[in-house]
Amino acid sequence: MMRERRSRLLQYAAGAGYNAIAAFEPENVFYLTGFWGEAIAVCMDEDKVKIIAPKLEYSRAQKASVDCEVISTERGSELLSTFVSQIKDRKVCSDCTDYGTVEHIRKLQGDIAIDTGPFYSARRIKDEAEIKVIARASHILDKLYEVCTSEIKVGITERELQAKLIYEGLRMGANPPSYKSTLNPLIIAGGPNGALPHAEVTGRKFKSKDMIVVDLTLRHEGYIADATRTFALGSPTIEMRHVYEIVKGSQAAGLEAAIAGATCGKVDSACRDMIQKNGYEKQFVHSTGHGIGLDVHEPPWLRTKNDELLQKNETVTIEPGIYLESKFGVRIEDSIVVTGQKPKILNKFTKDLIVL
Repeated sequence: MMRERRSRLLQYAAGAGYNAIAAFEPENVFYLTGFWGEAIAVCMDEDKVKIIAPKLEYSRAQKASVDCEVISTERGSELLSTFVSQIKDRKVCSDCTDYGTVEHIRKLQGDIAIDTGPFYSARRIKDEAEIKVIARASHILDKLYEVCTSEIKVGITERELQAKLIYEGLRMGANPPSYKSTLNPLIIAGGPNGALPHAEVTGRKFKSKDMIVVDLTLRHEGYIADATRTFALGSPTIEMRHVYEIVKGSQAAGLEAAIAGATCGKVDSACRDMIQKNGYEKQFVHSTGHGIGLDVHEPPWLRTKNDELLQKNETVTIEPGIYLESKFGVRIEDSIVVTGQKPKILNKFTKDLIVL
């Protein structure tokens, strides 16, 4: 398994003119080695991967890595000097985007190029082991939506629900990912907050007649699952029920379109057309979905005018939504595996409107 991943990544790198790979980002270090931590992974062929790790990470790297030589060093300039000594006479493809680090390596005569393309290209197609882990992560999200049905009540705050879901997720073996663009790991948005697609969690209390958007993204054994459900608290209005059914139909259309060989833009259009026909095109303000894996958001991008073809065993989200400013929002999202026919939908929790 690890050997096949390395081979695939090396092939993409070779196609771009490189004969070695250096992974600095923990996601890519993990992809090549099985170790998630502070280190540089150097790969020159599928059987030879070296992990250059600071001393405080050496033991963990030894235990967690698969078929790797672990080299212990100090942090900082010594680590980079050790790295350069391992890549002599190689043209290296790297994911390092830190300007200072790259300049230091080049001053040490390291032939390093910044090109994340081969990394993302290799990671797009998931192997059987990766799909199993993402499926288990999705199963945890389903259980957390069951928790929502018992915990969402009038008077409970968004923050209190987030705390409960994080606790239960951790207890089941998942971890919240971190985003630079938000202060919260989850999206819990009630009432008018639900009209903000990336709402921050607040101390607002849930009220009767709220629509409540619960967007759960958690990491399990390194891999991400992402899903959204929208609940109604008390008796939803006719407008709320109408909008919910439109989004539900839009998501179903997107799932039907998401087959290997379809363009990403076609899947987006399938969702968007349904919403447009019902007069809410201006209230669908984001793309239909994105790839998931070791990152929360990674290629492919299911958005308008993207002619990239979906490929078998890519894992993506399908997540249309309608957002009515100052009123409420509705989003429904599943993580799926692309196949040659109907996608494998990893989230099993109902998409019928649950009124609590």
